[in-house]
Amino acid sequence: MTAGAVDVLVIGGGQAGLAAGFYLHRLARDAARGRGGPAPSYAILDANDQPGGAWQYYWDTLELFSPAAYSSLPGYRMPPWTGSGNPSAEHVVAYLRAYEDRYGLPVHRPVTVHAVEDHPEGGYRTRTDRGTWASTVVINATGSWRRPFVPRVPGAERFTGSQLHTTGYRSRKPFTGRRVVVVGGGNSGAQIAADLLPVAASVTWVTRRPPRYLPDEVDGRALFALATDHVQALRRGEPSPGGVGSLGDIVAVPPVRAARDAGHLQAQPMFTRFTPTGVQWDDGRTLEVDAVLWCTGFRPDLAHLRPLGLAMDTTTPATAGDPPTRSRDRDGLFFLGYGDWCGPASATLIGVGAPARATVTAATRHALPGG
Repeated sequence: MTAGAVDVLVIGGGQAGLAAGFYLHRLARDAARGRGGPAPSYAILDANDQPGGAWQYYWDTLELFSPAAYSSLPGYRMPPWTGSGNPSAEHVVAYLRAYEDRYGLPVHRPVTVHAVEDHPEGGYRTRTDRGTWASTVVINATGSWRRPFVPRVPGAERFTGSQLHTTGYRSRKPFTGRRVVVVGGGNSGAQIAADLLPVAASVTWVTRRPPRYLPDEVDGRALFALATDHVQALRRGEPSPGGVGSLGDIVAVPPVRAARDAGHLQAQPMFTRFTPTGVQWDDGRTLEVDAVLWCTGFRPDLAHLRPLGLAMDTTTPATAGDPPTRSRDRDGLFFLGYGDWCGPASATLIGVGAPARATVTAATRHALPGG
């Protein structure tokens, strides 16, 4: 079944896909008004049932690192947040839904992409559960939420308690009165550990290295500026002030700061094996627990691109350009929204705008040469 043919196909309807959609929409609007050159036809495929990308799956107490005014996609500012602290994940979902509607973006959902292949007549053929799309360009903006990473630990299959990744954590209520181990030294590990403290019987936070907090005054605005300065310095061949990692790994949002300052976030080293009823360290010490929460990150969701045989830079596809969103070995293939390897802070709301604009410009040139 043929689903459609477009010049540019965007795979992923989260924040990165919508940012690309904004710039494609603007090209179409300008072309309709007789300004600029021709605009490419385009469509956006989203695997989710509803707008909101990964934000619709986060836990109920999550909040942004920055105020609404500093958490916007291009073209339309996030509405003010009237609650305490910074905007909630629910507020972000409402914003992304409004953003999509505001620009009438052609998002098709739910659509599961099975494979992107070379088209016999040039360009790409994208096979989905709702038909096959043909396109000259593919902008891959699938993020990583659907590829949670859980390290292999001996004995995990014998553990009789529950194991859950960040992707499955919605609320602390199911953990009331339970003994919980939270694994992971990043933001999600610290935030979920702090979230559980008021209700769990015990919370043990384990990390592979001692947790590193960013200075308390650092928020999303500072992180974006630091990431941008770092990447731009490297491109110019100049000494870098250091990326975000040079300052630390954990943003001290109010709940985390309060738990840390009260002495309740004392990380322990990573355990080395499971027992049937808990975990064990190398020194023989054991701990009886009811649940283990894996806050251990994600990998880019790229399985549908395997037919293209992409070259890899260690663990990510080889890219080029400024920002480096263009596939180095496949003409007309772009990556958007995964992190610094395809644009500084491009996995954030505020950071994805610049690489989205550059990507759409390059994609249009490829799809409409001489246009």
